[in-house]
Amino acid sequence: MTTVALLGTLDTKADDYAWLAEQLHALGTDVLVIDTGSFSKSPMATVDSDAVIKAAGADAAGLRERRDRGEMMAVMGRGAAVIVRELADAGKIQGVLAIGGSGGSSVAAPAMQALPVGFPKVLVSTMASGDVSPYVGEVDMTLMYSVVDVAGINSVSSQVLGNAVAAISAMAQAFQTRLETASVDHKPLVAITMFGVTTPAADEARARFVSLGYEVLVFHATGSGGRAMEKLVESGLLAGVCDLTTTELADDLVGGVLSAGPHRLEMAGSVGLPQVVSLGALDMVNFGPQDTVPEKFAGRNLLVHNPSVTLMRTTGEEMQQLGLSIGRKLASATGPTEVFIPLAGVSAVDVDGAPFRDAEADSLLFAALRGELEGSNVTIHELDMAINDTGFGAAMADALHAAIVAR
Repeated sequence: MTTVALLGTLDTKADDYAWLAEQLHALGTDVLVIDTGSFSKSPMATVDSDAVIKAAGADAAGLRERRDRGEMMAVMGRGAAVIVRELADAGKIQGVLAIGGSGGSSVAAPAMQALPVGFPKVLVSTMASGDVSPYVGEVDMTLMYSVVDVAGINSVSSQVLGNAVAAISAMAQAFQTRLETASVDHKPLVAITMFGVTTPAADEARARFVSLGYEVLVFHATGSGGRAMEKLVESGLLAGVCDLTTTELADDLVGGVLSAGPHRLEMAGSVGLPQVVSLGALDMVNFGPQDTVPEKFAGRNLLVHNPSVTLMRTTGEEMQQLGLSIGRKLASATGPTEVFIPLAGVSAVDVDGAPFRDAEADSLLFAALRGELEGSNVTIHELDMAINDTGFGAAMADALHAAIVAR
């Protein structure tokens, strides 16, 4: 029998969760109830609210005395994330289901984002018809719009919630079956980051990985792509990372629209995963249509990539800052790390005769990177070619393969 964790505020929605539990039991699915209600003392809870608060490292009495709703929601979200991850890792649950409005969704979302990709997670929310990126994050959450408020079972909510129950029950069973029947001979997974202006290098690396017996996942470096790739690293699903295109760091530094956040390029190093890294598309910052480029960048070297995308060339100072930042991140890596420097250009538009060619700016990037990596355990490869020249992508793939095999 599979077990689904019901995650919710039992101080306000106990009747709704009792109905969900009853429906899951009718489908042959066991239930474990985690109470995230700030003041709940429900006998229905398998894991009570005090335990959730403790898992977050907070004091229940003090938290309740302050009666700060924002603080309570944050604490409950952190605690629930710890608990569901522990339960999932121990094989005690095979799925998570939560229902709620903005408050309940804000608590359930961190818990679901803490779970690995592939683990079943369903959230029924009143917020699902708007911008859902804060709730989904980089995981494969199934998000359903509740249509009516989550406030009792009625003829409409019973249909919506009934579908959610059926979905999580079937997902949990399928997940458990996959675990029981998974082949030990599956191909190892590697990830590649790419952009339109680094596609030839990514394609060459992908072909080499396939020939070496890997399954390859390619991530478009658009902010969400980089975050999704690093979530898979955290989930423990990858054998290695070919981080060929680190352009999202330029957007984060300068203020472009495709930032993956300040912690991009840190996850593989923190978990000790083999990684090979290059400087793909660091010559550019991304914006939308040309009229959306901030006024402060007037006079900068702009390139209209298509009607929806305008690229801006990074300056020498910005490239130097990127070299310092990347060097610091890689120098702190705990696993095998190698960096590949394409001396003749970091993108398709940063080669001789192309609109973003700026050898002086590139040299500042390279010099700053070398300086930060001096004395570290990171291996530096300087290739007298542009990133998309034949052989560059394959060289990165060969290096990652050697690092994976040597572990």
